[in-house]
Amino acid sequence: MPPCHPFDDDKLKEECGVFGVIGVAEAANFTALGLHALQHRGQEAGGIVSHDPVEGFNSARRFGYVRDNFTKASLMDTLPGPLAIGHVRYSTSGKKGAVIRDVQPFFGEFAMGGAAIAHNGNITNAAALRRELIQHGSIFQSSSDSECIIHLMARSFQKTIPERMKDTLRRIEGAFSIVAMTRTKLIGVRDALGVRPLVLGKVGDGWALASETCALDIIGAEYVRDVEPGEMVVITAAGVESHRPFPPAKPRFCIFEHVYFSRPDSIVGGQSIYETRRQIGVELAREAPVDADLVCPVPDSGTPAAIGFAHETGIPYGMGIIRNQYTGRTFIEPNQNIRNMGVLLKLNVNRALIKDKRVILVDDSVVRGTTSRKIKEMILDAGAAEVHFRIASPPTMWPCFYGVDTPEREQLLAATMNEEEMREHLGVDSLRFITLDGLYRAAGQAKGRNNASPQYCDACFSGEYPVKPADMIAQGFEIKAAE
Repeated sequence: MPPCHPFDDDKLKEECGVFGVIGVAEAANFTALGLHALQHRGQEAGGIVSHDPVEGFNSARRFGYVRDNFTKASLMDTLPGPLAIGHVRYSTSGKKGAVIRDVQPFFGEFAMGGAAIAHNGNITNAAALRRELIQHGSIFQSSSDSECIIHLMARSFQKTIPERMKDTLRRIEGAFSIVAMTRTKLIGVRDALGVRPLVLGKVGDGWALASETCALDIIGAEYVRDVEPGEMVVITAAGVESHRPFPPAKPRFCIFEHVYFSRPDSIVGGQSIYETRRQIGVELAREAPVDADLVCPVPDSGTPAAIGFAHETGIPYGMGIIRNQYTGRTFIEPNQNIRNMGVLLKLNVNRALIKDKRVILVDDSVVRGTTSRKIKEMILDAGAAEVHFRIASPPTMWPCFYGVDTPEREQLLAATMNEEEMREHLGVDSLRFITLDGLYRAAGQAKGRNNASPQYCDACFSGEYPVKPADMIAQGFEIKAAE
């Protein structure tokens, strides 16, 4: 498994990524390429299921990066056929760590044939469903909430797998995108609010589904459209059918996809992620200017916002922190002193640029604050005169229950401190976050958030959960009271 690096353990983890393709030769190879493009969404493990008319269903699940597993001919030759789906995982529910039975896609045999599913997001009533299913005889093989989908489909009395999927979708709550496959069909689903992304592409005579458009680009597929919130698409050799298994609802796409999760070269909801992040920097500069000598990103996610901030203020932009892209595993860890030195394998300060400068550091978020303190210390050790933090998202005050691995609320710095207290805790000369209105403006909402009718899911900032986290409430979590 890829290690948790000291500079990465203070980031919100990037949920999961899903991919599927139908109607192409060597579909598993296309899927491996798509998963490679989605690796930023999950580095813990990956899996592929394929179907061949002669050899039937085949699957492979492995820990670690796609490049280390699904580029080997000895493995890919075991996954023949023109239809495949895949998944890259960062565990957000169930047990953390190396448990192969939790790695997706999941597969099941039904009366009308086999089916496999891969799921990005969280089912917020999974614990209650799991108890009910076990009481009625279901035997679970994993700790993942996604397995509930397979069991609900198995218990449905509908005659086809797409109809069983519809039946299942009426029972589950939460935020999710699903890719599924039968022997002849590729199925894609987005939850009613469209919190999690899913796009449709055309590749030759075939079709592809992916969490982001960057995964279509890598296989040479043409982006056709987003799968719409609340839509289920069923793709066969005859084309694409659209179904609506959910009651109509107002979309609430995850705004943190714009801030951090999606790759900057992806297009989400018709918007360039890179351009939105650059505009976040522009809005942040307008809201929180500061007299300084240099604007530096915290790489890599802070880079577009830092470019926008520098352009808007006229303060020079510089790469004051350099990220080593080739660190891999820390190769020597015999004692704590060496482990502490290991942080320098990931990021290093450009001392010649930083010395005697008043530096503005632009980062995407502050979660626990541990990373921000380490970076501030590195900048001061390099001789900076002042350190100012500008954060390209509002304060993260509430946990996410929709497919993002978030610390408990008491571990979130902004849930226990106000902005000035955070500034003192981090030991910086100034600290400012973009406002929620500023973030909405950067994302294309000219009037800001408009509290009566928010366009996005922003629960991690506002505490307003568009889907009730039923399982967590049952465990005692108190949601924000209505204002």
